[in-house]
Amino acid sequence: MFVIRPIEKNDYSELLKIAEESGHGFTSLPVNGELLASKIQRAETAFNSDESEIPTEQGYLFVMEDVETGAIMGTSGIEGAVGLDDAFYHYHLSKVVHNSRELNIYKSAEILTLCNDYTGATELCTLFLRDDHRKSINGRALSKFRFLFIAEHRRRFANTVIAEMRGVSDDDGKSPFWQWLEDHFFSIDFPTADYLTGIGQKVFIAELMPKYPVYVNLLSKEAQKVIGKVHNKTQPALRLLKSEGFSWKRYVDIFDAGPTVEADVSQIRTVRDSDNYTVEISEQASGTEFIIVANLAVKNFRATALKTTLDHKNLVIQLPAKVAANLHVAAGDKVRASKLI
Repeated sequence: MFVIRPIEKNDYSELLKIAEESGHGFTSLPVNGELLASKIQRAETAFNSDESEIPTEQGYLFVMEDVETGAIMGTSGIEGAVGLDDAFYHYHLSKVVHNSRELNIYKSAEILTLCNDYTGATELCTLFLRDDHRKSINGRALSKFRFLFIAEHRRRFANTVIAEMRGVSDDDGKSPFWQWLEDHFFSIDFPTADYLTGIGQKVFIAELMPKYPVYVNLLSKEAQKVIGKVHNKTQPALRLLKSEGFSWKRYVDIFDAGPTVEADVSQIRTVRDSDNYTVEISEQASGTEFIIVANLAVKNFRATALKTTLDHKNLVIQLPAKVAANLHVAAGDKVRASKLI
């Protein structure tokens, strides 16, 4: 059995290992001990904060723990509101038309325009499940529990939720899209640019990124092919988010051109379909479908998934005593739950 909980200082060494395992392009977990320690401290501050009237730039970082062994299986996070302190950049892919009636010429072209359109949005981030645990429902649970947390604590989050998908790069960290930018504007390789962004040094973006729209047909053929495409390892995460109602509105990452998908929080399936249920302790709790369930706390948040039955009419959920204990709940307490589809 696993439990998903807020990260703690004691998880530092495991978080560092996860950062090393995640590889190039995983901007939110750079291999930098000081920064990772700062991320844990920032998360602890967020979990201990009072609920504000508007979303703030707080970072909630969670870990998935095997309750039998204590092993950290993976990590997952939520940014309450991005871009309020540091600029949050994207490229928007759109079209322009060049038309001359006199010459009977009509040409359309795609352009990439630098923008900050997602400023203030809530971001799903830092999702990484370690290789040994990529099985059964683990990946779905590690991603989707965040929607229960958002649903229960709505005032902490914005109406628009986004997720940046890792773009195409090879095992050495070479990105076809970045290669074109490097050749013409930056003169630093993709892993370096990715790392600098991860540790918060973003000034070089504003200083060196082309200020005017970039015509896509002027990029290399290799760069053009990967715009809006995801890394092979990111395909499952993208499919999962699409099943929740996320869609691509033609915004891409400025480094690797991976797609950023978005959804209105009220239209996210797990948010919409979840509800509060009263806990009933039963060792005979069983069902045919997996249910994802979380307590209603912030600082002492806990979530897991199991096969049980939701009584939609009476809003009751049956939980074995051990599961309830791991969720820090007792008979009569409320939890938030939904089918884990």
